[in-house]
Amino acid sequence: MSLHFSAFGPGKVILLGEHGVVYGQPALAAPISRGVRAFGIPARACSVELPSGISAPHRRSLERAFARAAKATGHPKVMVTLESDLPLSMGLGSSGALSVAVSRVLLEAKTGRAAAPGALERVALELEKEFHGTPSGVDHTTSARGEMILFRRDVVRVVRSPVPVRVLVAIVGERPPTKTTVAALRERRERWPARYGRLFREIGRVATEGAQAVRAGDLEALGDLMNVNQGLLNAVGLSSEGLEAMVNRLRRSGALGAKLTGAGGDGGAVLGLFREPEPVVARLMGEGVTCFVSQLAGPRAL
Repeated sequence: MSLHFSAFGPGKVILLGEHGVVYGQPALAAPISRGVRAFGIPARACSVELPSGISAPHRRSLERAFARAAKATGHPKVMVTLESDLPLSMGLGSSGALSVAVSRVLLEAKTGRAAAPGALERVALELEKEFHGTPSGVDHTTSARGEMILFRRDVVRVVRSPVPVRVLVAIVGERPPTKTTVAALRERRERWPARYGRLFREIGRVATEGAQAVRAGDLEALGDLMNVNQGLLNAVGLSSEGLEAMVNRLRRSGALGAKLTGAGGDGGAVLGLFREPEPVVARLMGEGVTCFVSQLAGPRAL
């Protein structure tokens, strides 16, 4: 049995269907190339060494989450350290990625075997409960599965593509805490339930149609659905001037479709679907935009 452990938890994007999962609708989600890596080495007790520079509230939250994971895995005698190349608090599933990476290391340290999928998701959910209270489950499930999925509470379907599905992920400034955005949306939905119910049902239908487009390899249809989804997200009050400006910038740059991903608000991340995103990334980075490329599904170049 190896005495050293390493595990990667990818971040995630919601390609179609933001916030719909909260109201029982499906979302099309996929892991990205960036994420969190956890390392474990033998120790006298189960412990975690947190990166320097994080705030005291974040440190306490991470310590409580790790304590949950340690209890759920029987306190294996390992010290865990963390590395991340994932932008934090940008709607890219950083807490889910961390939850999966830590859970996988603890489970493998305890058993000496690769973590079973069901056990991995159960332990990761314990961490996510500490971070989010009542999480939808889409973040850690997408990270743990490592494949594009059509996610609805208690129902997960893998979605595969015959062609590469590649996106440009652009970061647009700071964004308010997810709970702030969600609370404002909940208030509007409670005030006008019929109207917002119609909009969220349509967001769910768009996500389901998107899964069909991915399976058919129809990137033009997928891009159009992303544009429709962005319009719906704007209608329910989740977009902003900065996000809309980046969406339009990516469309002018040749994106088949573009939309926000994550909670929305005044900032966060925007996705652009491209057949060849690298030239656009190079140009935008030269203009000072933080962005990167990630393949979400489909065959990869050798």
